[in-house]
Amino acid sequence: MRFQASLFLAALGLACVLESLPWLLGPGRMREALRQLLELPPEKLRVGGFILLGAGLVLVALSRF
Repeated sequence: MRFQASLFLAALGLACVLESLPWLLGPGRMREALRQLLELPPEKLRVGGFILLGAGLVLVALSRF
């Protein structure tokens, strides 16, 4: 498989757009969500990160078919 810089940049740009939408549409809610995240124990944050990582890998794998 050959590295495609344009595809990588498109994926990175899409990630930036999707990450910025909650801050644009509801900055107050995002602030509150961050406050709540700060109160969670590290173990729960780690499990959530692992679940998101797994979901992302599954989506990438599915996109290859």
